[in-house]
Amino acid sequence: MEEMEAVAFQIISNVGTAKSLVMEALYEARDGRYDAAEEKLKESRTYMLEGHHAHAALIQQEASGQKVEFSLLLMHAEDQMMSAETISDLVAEMIKMYQEMRQK
Repeated sequence: MEEMEAVAFQIISNVGTAKSLVMEALYEARDGRYDAAEEKLKESRTYMLEGHHAHAALIQQEASGQKVEFSLLLMHAEDQMMSAETISDLVAEMIKMYQEMRQK
C-alpha cells in the first residue's frame, strides 16, 4: 500500500470512529445522560485530532514542495473528515438543546 493510501485510510478510520462516538453522545443526551454524552464527545475529539494530524502531514508535505497526487481515496477521506466536523458541531448544539428543554 502506498504512503498516500495509508494516510487516507488513517484519516477515514479516525474520523469514522469520531463520528460514531458523536452519534453515541447524542443518544446518551437524548436519554438524559449528559455526563456520558460529554465523555463520548471528549473521546471523539481525540480521534478527530488524529485524523487532522494525518491530514496536516500531507499538507506539510505539499507545502515543502513534494507534490501530493490527486486521489479519489484522499478526496473521500477529506469528505469524511468535513462530514464528521459538521456532525460534531451540530450534535454539540443538539445536546445543549436537550439540556435546555429538560430544564423547563
